[in-house]
Amino acid sequence: MKRIYILLGLVLFTAACTSDLDQTPPNIANSASITDFKGVLNAAYFYQLSSVTPMAVMGDFRADNAKMVESPYTEFDVFTGNNLTQMNEQFFRPFYAALYKSILSANNVILNSTNATQVGEAKFLRALSYFKLVRVFGDVPVNLKALPLISDYPSFVRQPAADVYNNVIIPDLIAAKTVLSATRSTTGRVTKYAAQGLLGKVYMQMGNFILAEPELAAVVNAAGSPGSIDVTKFALKTTYASVFGSTNDLNSEILFATQISSSIKDEYAAVSASNFWTWYLGVDTKSISPVDPSLVTAYNANPGDLRKTWNIQVSGANTISPKYTKADGANQDWIELRLADIILLYAEALNENTNASGTNSASILSKLDYIRSRAGLASLSGTATTQAAVRTAILKERRLELAFEGQRWFDLVRTNTVSAEMGTSIASKYYVFPIPISEITASGNIITQNEAYK
Repeated sequence: MKRIYILLGLVLFTAACTSDLDQTPPNIANSASITDFKGVLNAAYFYQLSSVTPMAVMGDFRADNAKMVESPYTEFDVFTGNNLTQMNEQFFRPFYAALYKSILSANNVILNSTNATQVGEAKFLRALSYFKLVRVFGDVPVNLKALPLISDYPSFVRQPAADVYNNVIIPDLIAAKTVLSATRSTTGRVTKYAAQGLLGKVYMQMGNFILAEPELAAVVNAAGSPGSIDVTKFALKTTYASVFGSTNDLNSEILFATQISSSIKDEYAAVSASNFWTWYLGVDTKSISPVDPSLVTAYNANPGDLRKTWNIQVSGANTISPKYTKADGANQDWIELRLADIILLYAEALNENTNASGTNSASILSKLDYIRSRAGLASLSGTATTQAAVRTAILKERRLELAFEGQRWFDLVRTNTVSAEMGTSIASKYYVFPIPISEITASGNIITQNEAYK
């Protein structure tokens, strides 16, 4: 049962609007009349749901993990004269709209609730929303008001990504981690370590390894031993398979997930539950054979990797991913942040901060030993002896561990390895996606389009 969405219940309905920046969250009559903001906070959680399918597609299909086979969706693999704007209404518009609705709900809680925990959760969700927006679109409009007015439109000009990080995302996560519980939640609520882990991930995305390391270390050091049955702590699962599937939702490895239920429709699918899983399974004709051959090659370079069976399956003439099963998919949560991701990022930060000479290579790679051993593989310790080699080894491990979790494209961008890994020269203007045309029009062209899509 998806607790947060059940609490939200039937109070949500579609709000009429002229722009996604000036909507009141639909379960809010007037913030001045509200004394209990639980429903408003639940709305901020709920709106993350519609970002899931677009994030999955952008994170894996834009990269070398997955591919489209039907025009015009094959444009996801085109980096000259790219025309992704044809997919505006299918991918970018629902993503953009949902996240700004989550932000509006979070703003209402932050500005009006007197409950410190509620405010902490709202700040995390606002930070998560802006983090997704910045990674996808680059510069974005910033709204910190509970109810922006038409007269506020001039201020909705896109803000530099660096300013969004420094003025919104980072302060929100720092504030959140100071007030949220350090005890693992079994109901999907944000905790201190979810906020701290996301903060570390944000710093890594910015290339600030010095600030990332202590945040990531705090999460890693607070975790229980692998397989721990202490329900108050996060811990790695003993098998890769036990991380996934609806029966494993909110397991000990999950720092934060967007909860999904087949009974709750999202704005992306419109009439059904979230369908991110269909893209990986090849259910949609746009990508009946979604797995990119280069990912198969990457797994084959690691004979015995148990993750390959879980992530890749030959089905007739097609290669699909069974990571999210058809029977289970509509009820399986989307993992936003898990402990294995944080451990890999921590090793990466250590390598950048302490391994210029290469002397710490073995100890850094040993941080990945349990992740490797549960995949049926030997330690990487001793296989790479220079900082550059360790950097490459960790990026490869991230690809194998986090395949089809919407991470790959954003890893390539932040590590500046897009062209090298994709095997072709790709201009940086293609690192971001097109701003929804409807938002540009609704703003009276105050919001502008990214260079590659003008």
